Amino acid sequence: MADYAPDYVYVTYIKTTPKKVWDAITVPEFARAYWTYENVSDWKKGSEWSHRTREGKTMIHGTVEEARPPERLVFTWSAPGNEANASRVTFDIVKADGMVKLTVTHSQLREGSDMQKGISKGWPRVLSNLKSWLETGEAMIDDWAKYKEASDI
Repeated sequence: MADYAPDYVYVTYIKTTPKKVWDAITVPEFARAYWTYENVSDWKKGSEWSHRTREGKTMIHGTVEEARPPERLVFTWSAPGNEANASRVTFDIVKADGMVKLTVTHSQLREGSDMQKGISKGWPRVLSNLKSWLETGEAMIDDWAKYKEASDI
């Protein structure tokens, strides 16, 4: 049995709608605007998804486990060739007093793994960029490749 790290949970409030958060995660050109990478899938349970560069290279991929637009999305997450160590990402999107409460939970991470180290730096940066993009129309960082540490996710 693998040693799992504690779940990584990130919560942020965004002045937007649940549908806009959902679309920002699931529509490739929107994800590219704040994440550099595109999230590509039909977002149905059992479907494959991939996190791709503009050139089409898959950086992360997995399988959609649950999709309830615009409230909840769950999928597995692994680097190509490392599927045996797949983890799980859950996006919970909830209306909250004229805002959206976005909770991202990354679970089933191997204790001490490069993925665990990478996501603990990457998720705060990506989700802060998502918040800025949705609230202002501009991402704080428009090219993650310029930021070596930020490219961990």
